[in-house]
Amino acid sequence: MAELTSMMNIGKEMARKLDSVGIGSAEELARLGAEQAFLKVKGRYPNVCLVHLYALEGAVCNVEFNRLSEGRKGELKEFSDFLKG
Repeated sequence: MAELTSMMNIGKEMARKLDSVGIGSAEELARLGAEQAFLKVKGRYPNVCLVHLYALEGAVCNVEFNRLSEGRKGELKEFSDFLKG
């Protein structure tokens, strides 16, 4: 199993947060996907924001989060906004 920090956009702090919610490997993050991982992290750390969601998506897709397509960023923003109520 690959360490989370081996993934693009995942630093030690994000890896620690992911691990604390039961996502302990790159494979597990990829299996869950960015949205489901974000839900878990947001449940424990309510201050995580849209940029964290972008970082998770970038990690899953193996791209820098600022290189995600505008369309995908829009979808992720809608998801994040939906969670806010």
